Amino acid sequence: MRWQGQKVGDVDAAALPGLEDRSSVLRTVTTPEFAGMTFHEVLSKSALNHVPGASRMPFAWTINPYRGCSHACTYCFARGTHEYLDLDGGADFDSQIVVKVNVVEVLEKELRRGSWEHETVALGTNTDPYQRAEGRYKLMPGIIETLAASGTPMSILTKGTLIRRDIPLLKKAAERVPVDVQMSIAMYDDELQKAIEPGAPTTQARLDTVRALADAGFRVTVFLMPIMPHMTDSVAAIDAALTRIKAAGARTVIYGALHLRAGVKPWFFQWLGEARPDLVSSYRGLYPGAAAEAPKPYRQWLAKRARPLIRAHGLDGRHEDDYPQRVRPVRFAPTQASTAAPQPMLF
Repeated sequence: MRWQGQKVGDVDAAALPGLEDRSSVLRTVTTPEFAGMTFHEVLSKSALNHVPGASRMPFAWTINPYRGCSHACTYCFARGTHEYLDLDGGADFDSQIVVKVNVVEVLEKELRRGSWEHETVALGTNTDPYQRAEGRYKLMPGIIETLAASGTPMSILTKGTLIRRDIPLLKKAAERVPVDVQMSIAMYDDELQKAIEPGAPTTQARLDTVRALADAGFRVTVFLMPIMPHMTDSVAAIDAALTRIKAAGARTVIYGALHLRAGVKPWFFQWLGEARPDLVSSYRGLYPGAAAEAPKPYRQWLAKRARPLIRAHGLDGRHEDDYPQRVRPVRFAPTQASTAAPQPMLF
């Protein structure tokens, strides 16, 4: 890997944020408890990642305690980021996990800076902070406590049921700052879910986690994404998904069609050719060449199909194309407590 065998002080400007100095690698770990997986423990220079101003994302700051993800979702848009580490976006992304073991200590220092404006920090925007590795490294409790103690609002997007471990911490954090929780649940056919998300918790396990979070007082958002053309975009499939989402206690649904960025497209088409060869031609027509998004007419068609179903189930709904523009945040003093119930905030 690119970070191995480097001299102390060598810096790689093209590296992922926080991994510029390859001498920061502490050790590489394998263990029978996580068969087939390798953890690369690194010392990160930074915990907070600033999102470029030109980004469509409605948040300005993220934290990614892990790189790579054992959920192994074939459609994961973050697969291409592994190529920065001279790893591939296929099997390596699923099994070679970079762990920023000092992320909490670095975060504490960054949040003490006088320039920090207590903007919302998003977790789970690149790879899942509650993937299996979190069961070993337990980084999220420290991140949650540190953000809350500094008066920094947070949002968490995950497929991981391990977030249930931290519900007491999240409730305490919500007494001080806004805490937004979102669960990503795209597949409601068990066979398809196992095929396309082989390392992720089952759909029902995630729905049970939504219920646990809702019972704890959180206004949970479910990301019904990606909706897969010709696989999960029928009226029956969307209606069945919304029925289960509503029953689990979620309040809001954000939905959108499959994205296929350059770093994930070859791996997705490899899976599609093996699992659904009958759809390869159709998908190549929807995502030709370097196209990452489904065509606008398809997205509009999907919105017209989904919106009345969402209303019929009494859920708030938003298409991914309707994300609000990023705005300047309300500033939170480090000692200020928030007595209001957690309010839904995108990411």
